[in-house]
Amino acid sequence: IIAIDFGTTYSGYAFNKEIEPRLKYWGVEVGLETPKAPTCILFDGQEQFTSFGYKAKESYISKKSEKAKEMFFFDCFKMSLYSKKFNRDLQIKAANGKSMKALKVFTEALRFLKDDALKTISDITGKKFTVSEFTWVLTVPAIWDHSAKQFMREAAMQAGIITEGTEDKLVIALEPEAASIWCKKLPTDGFIAEHQKENKIAESPGTQYIVVDCGGTKSFTKMKQSFWTVVYMVHSYIQKVIDISHNEKTSSMCVSGGTIDITVHEILEGGAVKELNKASGNDLGGQTVDRKFKEFLREIFTDGVWDEYERNYPSEVQKMMYDFTLFKKQDDDADIDCPFNLGTIAQKKKPMEDFFKGVQGASWDDGSIVISKQKLREFFTESLQGITQNLKEILTKGLKIEYILLVGGYAESQILQRHIKDEFIDDCQVLCPFRPQEVIMKGAVQFGRNPSVVASRKSAFTYGVAIMEKFDILKHKEEKKFTNDEGVWCEDVFMTLVIADEDVGWDEVRTETLYPIEPDQKVVSFTFYHTEKTHVTYVDEEGVEEIGSFQVESPDTTLGTKRQIELKIKFGFTEMTARATDKETGSTKAVKLNFMTK
Repeated sequence: IIAIDFGTTYSGYAFNKEIEPRLKYWGVEVGLETPKAPTCILFDGQEQFTSFGYKAKESYISKKSEKAKEMFFFDCFKMSLYSKKFNRDLQIKAANGKSMKALKVFTEALRFLKDDALKTISDITGKKFTVSEFTWVLTVPAIWDHSAKQFMREAAMQAGIITEGTEDKLVIALEPEAASIWCKKLPTDGFIAEHQKENKIAESPGTQYIVVDCGGTKSFTKMKQSFWTVVYMVHSYIQKVIDISHNEKTSSMCVSGGTIDITVHEILEGGAVKELNKASGNDLGGQTVDRKFKEFLREIFTDGVWDEYERNYPSEVQKMMYDFTLFKKQDDDADIDCPFNLGTIAQKKKPMEDFFKGVQGASWDDGSIVISKQKLREFFTESLQGITQNLKEILTKGLKIEYILLVGGYAESQILQRHIKDEFIDDCQVLCPFRPQEVIMKGAVQFGRNPSVVASRKSAFTYGVAIMEKFDILKHKEEKKFTNDEGVWCEDVFMTLVIADEDVGWDEVRTETLYPIEPDQKVVSFTFYHTEKTHVTYVDEEGVEEIGSFQVESPDTTLGTKRQIELKIKFGFTEMTARATDKETGSTKAVKLNFMTK
């Protein structure tokens, strides 16, 4: 198994054969040892891939002005697709404002991670392996829709992870589910918690718990050198920084929030889990806090000072954000060294102390920007309110929740942990595993080995297929009437296959038998639809969306309209599949449902 956790801010992979999952650690070249690499990628002016992760960031920062203008640098690009309808032609913007197809950016990132994983395993074992010798697991947020999963599958195919005929070698895993799988098997000392119960979660059938995957923040597990040494190793190019015109956006910092992805599970006999509430969440993750911090710096350094600094010294801005990341994990005053170039630009306008006059929550202290603990907490307010609202909505549904599990890099924040504990202390116990940014990768390996560990899920949509019924004047709309030699029909009828919020087993197959409407019809067509509504009559109602279609050959017309077409649909896994069989001839057609618009 090789599991790739494609994160908003950081990405990595885990792998194993028969032992516990093993991680690749990144950043040796810049004095770090982290379980993930930055989710950033660099292309040259001809859109050819050059590097990924720390190397991409370091390489881009080191380029001189004109060279940087030609290149495509993407950082935290996964969040640029949040809440968008995925399609093959979707474009995303690089740091310098130029655009590329998102599918190509994701494809090359996956290609790099695939090749690096194979090389790492080869170096460890002394043996060379091929892609087809592994089951590959690719994580996606549970709140992403089917178009996003299809988009990632197509990127994986273009990256060479799978090929035509080996599609079953790729498993799409939902991030909070993967985290849940790993957390439920942890011993009691695997969590940061007060008054921890003695049993593992998995040892207590009937236990209900919420998993909150808090994404969108940087996290360092180990540091080989002091932070300041690392910062200056990574950003030793300050004199070479990019000088781009005022009209171009140069900073490669993430501007989106990172996802908050929430699922609710119950432990079943045998240790499998059942989803109790369909996935929910928002885009108010850890980078919302980073954005608030940058907005505050702009409030302090007025008169265009911050804008000029951010435009001309993007590498120093990144240095400040790395510095802030460490303070963000603590619940204390943040004492941030003011970079030389920011001070130089500011003092051309007025003395540094004057920028802090009238500013609540910040002060100047002999070369340092001091942000009070109270102000630091304010940066978290929007994010924490969003998470709290989602959790309260779940807790009002009459479930017997015993735990809230906080995972993901943002979960390391003491402010976040304390807030959730204070808010829900009367409802359940709040737990955070040690190294919470690693649990998704490790759980994804376990899921790839045993997908049945998630025994059932809640259907996110109502799914149906378009059919024709015998026209009933008491039941059907007159404008839907259709006549042929076989009689009078009602067209565009939505035949429900599964209802939104319905429990569906992971390997459960729903079977329906359909018939042609013409006796000599040799090809039968099916069109699938979905909607968030629970009651639907016609496929052209508002909010009903076509998601795929296919045809089945039925060459033996002996039985006319009495020929049976058996339709089998699997809804309960992370991806939806369908297959139709002409019972007379055995002709079978597997369905590739198209959730993307192009």
